[in-house]
This record gives sequence, C-alpha cells and structure tokens, in this order.
Amino acid sequence: MKIFKLIAISMLLCFMASLAQAQVTKRTGTGSDRGKKDDNGTQVTDRQQSFYEIREPSDADLQWVKVVYRQLDLTKGKNPALYYPEEPNEDGQSLFFIIMRLLADNKISAYEYLDGKEIFSDEYKIKVSEMLDRFHVLYTDAKGSSEKNPKYTIEDADIPSNEILSYFIIEHWEFDTRTNNVRTRVEALCPVLHRQDDYGGEPIRFPMFWVRLNDIRPYMAQQYVFTDDDNNLPKYNLDDFFKLNMYDGEIYKVKNLRNLSLAQMYPDEEKLAHARDSIEKRLHSFDKNLWVPSREELQAMADAKKQQSVEEGEDGENKDGDKKDEEKAEKKKPKRAQADGDNKKNKKVKNRKPKTAKSSSSSGNSGATRSVRNRKR
Repeated sequence: MKIFKLIAISMLLCFMASLAQAQVTKRTGTGSDRGKKDDNGTQVTDRQQSFYEIREPSDADLQWVKVVYRQLDLTKGKNPALYYPEEPNEDGQSLFFIIMRLLADNKISAYEYLDGKEIFSDEYKIKVSEMLDRFHVLYTDAKGSSEKNPKYTIEDADIPSNEILSYFIIEHWEFDTRTNNVRTRVEALCPVLHRQDDYGGEPIRFPMFWVRLNDIRPYMAQQYVFTDDDNNLPKYNLDDFFKLNMYDGEIYKVKNLRNLSLAQMYPDEEKLAHARDSIEKRLHSFDKNLWVPSREELQAMADAKKQQSVEEGEDGENKDGDKKDEEKAEKKKPKRAQADGDNKKNKKVKNRKPKTAKSSSSSGNSGATRSVRNRKR
C-alpha cells in the first residue's frame, strides 16, 4: 500500500509541475506575439513587420534589372492622395506626417540625399536633429529621450507638410526567373520641399532625405486613402498605393554608367520627351517580347494585318481611280477645246463662202458673160 501511495503522490506532483510550467509559458509568450506599441496607440508586431516587408530577390534568381528614378507631382493624377489631408483630422494623416512622426519617435532610419547616388548604410544615416535644424523645423526633446535613443516632439503646425509638393522614388523593374515574370517594386522615396525665398518667385526644391519603403510599410498599411474624387470611400491604403503602382510619375533618371540624369543627357526638350516615352515603351514591352506569341495571338495579328492591307488597298484604289479620272478629264479637255475651235472655224468658213460666192458670182459671172458676148460679136 505504501508503494501505491508513493506512486500516486509522485504522479500528482508531476502533473502539478507541468501545469505550472504551461501557465508560465502562456503568460510570458514570445516577443513577436507581444508587439510594440507607440505613443499614438499604433501597434506593430515583429510578425506584422515581416509580413509587410518585401524581400529583395537574390541575384541568382534575377535575369534582368532596370533601376528607374521618378518624380511624383502631388498636384497631378492620383498623387494628391499622398498630400491630403494637410493636417491630421478624422480622415487620417498624410504620408509626410507619418514619416515625420516615425523619425521623431526614432522608429525608422533616414538616409542622406546624395546628388547622383543613394547608399542605404549606417554610414549615411542622418541625425534627425540636424535635419530639422537644416530645414528650420521647430522641435523639443521628448520625455525619455537619450543620446542612444533620441526622441523629439514636433507640433502639427510646425511640420511643413504643405510645402511637400513632390516625391522622388527609386523604382526597380526586375525579371524573376522563378516566376518568369517582370515585376515592379519601389525601394525608397524622398520627400521634396518646395520653398520660396524672401524675394518670392519660383519655389526652390530641396530633397530632404531617403526612406526605405520596407521600414514604413506596416505604418502605411494602417492609413487608408481615397484616390477618386467621384468616390470618397477609402478603399486602398498607402501601402497598396505603391504596391499596385497607382501613382503617376515622370522619369528623370535611369541608372547608367556615367550616372547622368536624362536632362543632362538630353538638353533639348523634344529629345528629352522622346527619351522618356522610349524608356516607358521598352519597360512595358520587355515582358511581352520574351515569349513566343500563342496561336490565338498570331491569328489576331494576321487578321489585323489583313484588315489593314484591305483598308490601305481600298484607299489606294480610290486614289488611283481619282487620278485616272483626273487624267482622263485633262486629256479630254484639250480635245473638246480643239474640236470646239475647229467647229467655230468651219462655221466661220462656211459663213464666209456663201457671202464671197454670192458677190463673186454676181460680179464675176456678169463680167465673164459680157466678155464672152463681146468676143462673139
């Protein structure tokens, strides 16, 4: 009996120990499940961060890459979705407000804008305080700020969101051999400050800094915007806006060996516009030119070519017919004129002959008869 009691007590103790261990594990949890909560109540977990992050493909999986720089004018197309609202309200906040709040709370890193090249390394990370001083943005040190973890407080009215009228973006066009498809992804963006000097005139553009899009994707996904004036229902968030390429951007540079912009390569305006159109066509037709067309596509191309030749043939026949008619008319015109002239001459001659014949007959015959009579006499 004692042996059975000892066995029962040991089993009970083992069960209680396992139960206590399970309770401790449930309370603690993992760091990725707990998440991080900022002062504004926005919660972004590590798992959510990894979910929104677009991983760069390996060079072994890529067959072709084209790096394109675009300028997004926030007054054209669907781009105003990045500008409004100018100040936070019940509709949310603009993209620049989101970026500035994240920088002030030291949640993301920004990189120096280098004219002609972009390097996203720790060496070129900017100091937020120096950037705010450079662009005359008022701020104060936030509570709990330190040298290792600097944080700043910026009032809404001091954030120059109304002067951010354009963005620069770095766009990658990649042909992935795993999917056999060309995809487009935005790597980074740079807010551009349009500020007038004391004398007025045209505003001067000041590129502020570069921000990697992967760092701000989870926060952009929480801000919904509407992209159509006819439909005020916000159906897309800012992350969808870039992921689905809903923006309208003008190419100002493509990565090249000389590291020149298109304006430097093509000073003439017409040549510059032609170069931009040519680059756009090549980018959109690269994927189509890789594959042999299907039977249906070949048949459609043949039908279109046949239809075009028929239309051109009809136009040619009409043109030839018109030319022949004109030539015939031109040939007929001189003949008719000549015939009319001959008829007029004949009429004149006919009219003249009877008159001369009458006069000559009256005078000539009388003279002839008289002379003959005189001779007989």
